[in-house]
Amino acid sequence: MTSICKEILLDADPGDVWAAISDVGAAHERLVPGVLVDTKLDGNARIVTFANGLVARELIVTLDHDARRFVYASVGGRATHHNASFQVFADGERRTRLVWITDVLPDELAGPIGQNVELGVAAMKRTLERKAGAR
Repeated sequence: MTSICKEILLDADPGDVWAAISDVGAAHERLVPGVLVDTKLDGNARIVTFANGLVARELIVTLDHDARRFVYASVGGRATHHNASFQVFADGERRTRLVWITDVLPDELAGPIGQNVELGVAAMKRTLERKAGAR
């Protein structure tokens, strides 16, 4: 199994970062605009549409407001296993350390999924820090 782990330091309030991540139905607007173009809630899942046209169904596994942790599992598609988590930590008074871990099988999907993670990291940093700078 391949694990892709990204730790992102953000010049943004941890409460604001968590608010964007935990708004699971608006990821295309509040978290990764340009990477995702649409998000629809469907019971305990969300359907996300990527800018390249890929559509994925993600089961919402955990949305823990106390721990500021969100876990989802992508189902269907080419992956036999795809699980990811976000967790938000304070890093000083107005900064955030965001940890994003993605586990995927088969290992051959690490490249394309890793590319999506990199796009997501850049979009999150741009979006969340822009909001913080607007204050």
